[in-house]
Amino acid sequence: MTQQRITVIRGDGIGPSIIDSAIQILDKVGCDFAYDYADAGLTALENEGELLPQTTLDLIAKNKVSLKGPLTTPVGEGFTSINVSLRKQFKLYSNVRPVLSFKGTQARYEDIDIITVRENTEGMYSGLGQVVSEDGSEAQAMSKITREGADRIVTFAYELARREGRKKVTAVHKANILKSTSGLFLKVAREVAERYPDIESTEMIVDNCCMQLVMNPHQFDVIVTTNLFGDILSDLCAGLVGGLGMAPGANIGTDCAIFEAVHGSAPDIAGKNLANPTSVILASIQMLEYLEMGDKAEKIRSALKDVIESGDRTTRDLGGEHGTTDFTAAMLERL
Repeated sequence: MTQQRITVIRGDGIGPSIIDSAIQILDKVGCDFAYDYADAGLTALENEGELLPQTTLDLIAKNKVSLKGPLTTPVGEGFTSINVSLRKQFKLYSNVRPVLSFKGTQARYEDIDIITVRENTEGMYSGLGQVVSEDGSEAQAMSKITREGADRIVTFAYELARREGRKKVTAVHKANILKSTSGLFLKVAREVAERYPDIESTEMIVDNCCMQLVMNPHQFDVIVTTNLFGDILSDLCAGLVGGLGMAPGANIGTDCAIFEAVHGSAPDIAGKNLANPTSVILASIQMLEYLEMGDKAEKIRSALKDVIESGDRTTRDLGGEHGTTDFTAAMLERL
């Protein structure tokens, strides 16, 4: 078999340290990947004069699978979001954000197991029609939903649910107000649901969904929704299990996928050996499942559960007093 090559973007701030942790764990479990390292974000801007160099894009396109640390896009300086650019460039139409409770965290809930499937390329984040008047008194932006895009993302959610033995898919919308865009999404979601009679289908208005997630999150299984709503809901779901440090993300297209830590680069603790690497470890588990290496994914997940539940060398956000390297060592011992 040809050795699987992975494009690795270590990222900014705490990115390099948590990515290095994940790489050590992948190697320890016997993945035998070949890694091609590439720059993006502030590191790339400093080294190569641009946030997303062509050499990085070429490596992503070549290897088809990437593991990415958090990237920093300068705010208020006219730079386009790097993550949005990557999703558009490689048509990564599906953003998959699972959240799972781990005993030993500071989370407010137990037994949470929810997957948010977010459309990644359309809606309010498509960048269409963004205009600010010359006097700065008025701004406009356009949301675009296509039947093709809606069908593709809802079908993806149902296929994921069926593949993982999930029982329910909830389509989240705002069709009562956004009758054109959200209305089309809901119409298509209902049509797709009819093709999956083995899975329970429900629908919920986004504001009610936010309330329900806080009051009774256990009623949810798989959530599918549009870009902006998915961005908000997936972060809300992360809050149910302890925060963004406990949440991974996968951006998946037809023939390319990027797996990432979804939290920020945390420059205030960069280089201090304090960061919790769980998010990117969970992202690497998603990557292994995507590559049909489920046995290795489960070994890492089992080790992670044991480290966090036992409190063995956990980081401060998990109630411990240790740093990234100690946490990683605890993982490696179990593997």
